[in-house]
Amino acid sequence: MKIKAIIVDDELTARKVLRNYVGKYCPQVEILGEAENIKEAVPLIADVRPDLVFLDVEMPYGNAFDVLEATRDFQYETIFITAFSEYSLKALNLSASYYILKPIDIQELITAVNKVSETLQSKEELNRNRILLDNLKQKPEKQQIILPTVQGFDVVKIDDIMRLQADGNFTHLFLQDGSKKMVCRFLKYFDELLDYPLIRVHRSHIINSRFVQSYHKNGEIVLTDGTEIEVSASYKEAFLKLF
Repeated sequence: MKIKAIIVDDELTARKVLRNYVGKYCPQVEILGEAENIKEAVPLIADVRPDLVFLDVEMPYGNAFDVLEATRDFQYETIFITAFSEYSLKALNLSASYYILKPIDIQELITAVNKVSETLQSKEELNRNRILLDNLKQKPEKQQIILPTVQGFDVVKIDDIMRLQADGNFTHLFLQDGSKKMVCRFLKYFDELLDYPLIRVHRSHIINSRFVQSYHKNGEIVLTDGTEIEVSASYKEAFLKLF
């Protein structure tokens, strides 16, 4: 299938480079228009109704998230183009958004476009853009995270996660309602992504500090569901400081 796309970036050179890369390395994508700011981007999206928007995160007179907010009634996939920013990357990763770091790496571009192509072909009913916008308005513990699972994906509120446990290339998430989800990610991914009240207490365990019922001097935590987890020596000081 041919993917209808537009480019939104305030730098002419950056748009030219991206257009050339897409034309040469992503033949399934057809660029139907360009915009250099939010004022041009919003009517262009409404007119073209693209399947995909290549969207620069930082622009003058409104950023990428302003574009998403102004076009939230439209369904399209987004590949964000961004300079490294811990804040923006965490927000994008929570919503499982596709992004490429500047300067653009050709292989990263091909990978992102292929993922979008797979998503469009599967007709996945998931609006990453809306979840991203909602997360940006919430406190960290009230945000949602999109979890890639063996069956597809799940959307979970961070506040509902009781604990996470490593299992090789996978991570098991245990939720407040007693359910469990197996996610195709290393525990380290969640350690870097999730903030307080989620804390690392062991090389194999991350817990939600809201669910700590008691701590024993032998280094064991008891959660509200009765689960006992060891606090390893390297994480003990940080854990005790928190309480």
